[in-house]
Amino acid sequence: MDYKKLGLGLGVFSIALGALEVAAPGRIARAVGLDERGPAKKTILAFEVRELAAGAMLLRGPAVSFNVWKRVFGDTLDAGSLLLALGSSRKKGAVAGALAFVGGVTALDLWTARGLDKQTGQTLPLSYGQSDLGKR
Repeated sequence: MDYKKLGLGLGVFSIALGALEVAAPGRIARAVGLDERGPAKKTILAFEVRELAAGAMLLRGPAVSFNVWKRVFGDTLDAGSLLLALGSSRKKGAVAGALAFVGGVTALDLWTARGLDKQTGQTLPLSYGQSDLGKR
């Protein structure tokens, strides 16, 4: 398996998803049954700016598993927020669908991050990895 290509694909996916959601955070809030003028819109916007940043990092370093691990962390934040939203949403089915989507993406991110860890033998890029620690 070429995990570097998968990392690159995740980067492109992150950019596309982030751009789409940054353009319409109010619509997304409304789609999952939340108040589009309340804190949900601001939270969605902040999360999608994070998604754009994660995508940019993956485009810059698709074989760096640490970049994919950052996506896993972001997925965890997304899932936690969706679980909180489930209680106040008027469209619980839509939130459950979003949770299922995030769960699937999280599984792909985990698989890619672990594969890159095994393939490269490190979590951090070479310039910051353990091989440089002994040179200081």
